[in-house]
Amino acid sequence: MRSLLIAAAISLAFTLFLTPVFLRLFRRWGWGQVIRTPDAIENPSHEAKRGTPTMGGVIFILATIVGYFVGVWAGDGVVTVSSLLVIWLMVGFGAVGFIDDYMKVRSQRSLGLSGWRKILGQLLVIIPFGIVALNFPNRWGQTPASPFVSLFRDIPWLGFMFLGTIVGWVLYLIWISVIGVATSNSVNLTDGLDGLAAGAGVFAIGGYSLIAFWQFKQSCVAMLEPATQVGCYEVRDPFNLAIIGASFGAALVGFLWWNAPKAKVFMGDVGSMAIGGVITALAILTRTELLLLLIAGTFVLSSGSVILQRMYFKITRGKRLFLMSPFHHHLEMRGWPEVTIVVRLWIIAGLLAVSAVGLVYVDWLSLVLG
Repeated sequence: MRSLLIAAAISLAFTLFLTPVFLRLFRRWGWGQVIRTPDAIENPSHEAKRGTPTMGGVIFILATIVGYFVGVWAGDGVVTVSSLLVIWLMVGFGAVGFIDDYMKVRSQRSLGLSGWRKILGQLLVIIPFGIVALNFPNRWGQTPASPFVSLFRDIPWLGFMFLGTIVGWVLYLIWISVIGVATSNSVNLTDGLDGLAAGAGVFAIGGYSLIAFWQFKQSCVAMLEPATQVGCYEVRDPFNLAIIGASFGAALVGFLWWNAPKAKVFMGDVGSMAIGGVITALAILTRTELLLLLIAGTFVLSSGSVILQRMYFKITRGKRLFLMSPFHHHLEMRGWPEVTIVVRLWIIAGLLAVSAVGLVYVDWLSLVLG
């Protein structure tokens, strides 16, 4: 428990107190926000954000790494494969976003990596993640991930390896790639208003930290008696997952102090994709992949509204379902103040995260009492 608290405290202090230092560096390096001309025309308020320091995701990525390792060291803990996998996906996806951001800042145009190049970069990160996650078992035979689709835990009849090793591996890698690409790009679409993605990310990551900590308290490894193993979890290194989740969530809280409306720094693609990477890793490693749709529902709303907009536009040959997508921009066009949109979507994100954690508990309770 000491490791978790220290990791969260260090990460929070890092982003809360050191962000102004990074902002001076970002201004010196010319890392200012680039606004697309169409966005400035449709949303005049966005023009005022031009030049605001961006790529702030670098700050909370560094804070998470420092907080996690200091927390583990101070608590006499051990760095595990599972936590390193979360860091890998956070840094890897963040690096793809950083390249995209840097190309925009350097050219002073909103044209960074093309969509397919961005996806290719994400695949180059998540495929090694998937390979490592299904190897290196501990002494109890547990690997960080599992070759099953999961909801609250693995679903026994939805295993990829039932179709053979080769086909199973291919399907498994496709499955986690879809999760990773969809999640990171959904967070990226949500990052359109001051503090929206960071605040929603706090709730989603916080929910996963609570789930991981609950899995640690109900771990099958800790319950040696068969009678006590009812409803236990076969998740590997759940406490370390809780630590890295708490560290990242606390780093986002500190960053949100500077990113909340009116933002003094934007996270950029480096930040939004890093958030997507951490959510993806925690969903896969806590074996709650399908639950991601609920716990990260605010991000699903953004990407879902874009998909619906495009489908409706094609079906109706030019008509729009929303005034503008993603959905939060539709609310802007309807005249909602930015702060109102952000706070209300934070409330929705919090309710969804609490609901997801509650469902995990109800599932466990049904097994124990049933």
